[in-house]
Amino acid sequence: MIYQIPWIYTPARTVLAIWHQLTKTPIPELANCSVLMRERSRVEETIHAIQRAGAGSLQVIADFDMTLTRFAHNGKRVPTTHNTLDSQLLINEDCTRKMRKLLSIYYPIEIDASLSVEEKLPLMVEWWTKVHELLIQQRIRKDMLAQAVKESSAMLRDGYKVFFERLAEQQVPLLIFSAGVGDVLEEVIRQNHVFHPNVHIVSNYMDFDQTGVLQAFKGQLIHTFNKREGALSHAAGLRELQGRPNVLLLGDSLGDLTMADGVAEPQNVLTIGFLNDQVEERKESYVNSFDIVLVKDETMDVPNAILRHITS
Repeated sequence: MIYQIPWIYTPARTVLAIWHQLTKTPIPELANCSVLMRERSRVEETIHAIQRAGAGSLQVIADFDMTLTRFAHNGKRVPTTHNTLDSQLLINEDCTRKMRKLLSIYYPIEIDASLSVEEKLPLMVEWWTKVHELLIQQRIRKDMLAQAVKESSAMLRDGYKVFFERLAEQQVPLLIFSAGVGDVLEEVIRQNHVFHPNVHIVSNYMDFDQTGVLQAFKGQLIHTFNKREGALSHAAGLRELQGRPNVLLLGDSLGDLTMADGVAEPQNVLTIGFLNDQVEERKESYVNSFDIVLVKDETMDVPNAILRHITS
């Protein structure tokens, strides 16, 4: 299509407005009914700046549970990596009951918009610690994890294959920063055939003894609201992330916004938040915090469209 603009007879302000309209980011997915943006012009400018810099300057940082994985399917919750361990192959009924009770107590606290991060922090540590202690008591066998994942209803978001494969093709590093269980996370990605060399994972990993039985969890505990510390300590050690100051960040919690804090001298950071639950209660805080908010969207359509535009 050729645009004919009467430049001579058009006031300067009008010319600029028309030019912006013609050159704005052509990503129709941003007009989806599930998309909320506080400042669309800033989103478009950031995307355009990342595109100009090229794929070689980009890294993607993403949460896993309820971000790369679906929140629900056919009206039923999709299990997180911790919930995937709720299998008769791995734990007994008493452990299942106790883990579900902990979920009913602490998950509402995690997503409570009326509580500050400072108020939530000790309770999140308490929750994760109790769950890990229960799992250790079950003496989970490493050789049973793959089968447990296979039999579970764990599910990546629609469009995940395009997402993972485009990043791999463009050699864009994908840093998955998860408060879940790294061993399960890896198995989910592996069984979906998208565990490419550009994927790097920071998570809570199980420590198995010489007989392959769970005896502890390795390193510092990672939970929803302490990802900044983990980002600072881990990102600097990944050589693949050096010299990539532009970031596409995906998360489902306000705590995920700190995952990019380990990026050295960031230039353009575009944040996408999946608002999966308690939409009305949390919508305002998400729109004020993330650049793009996806409301009850179980797909990767918007991230894929942005990546397609940036890397084309």
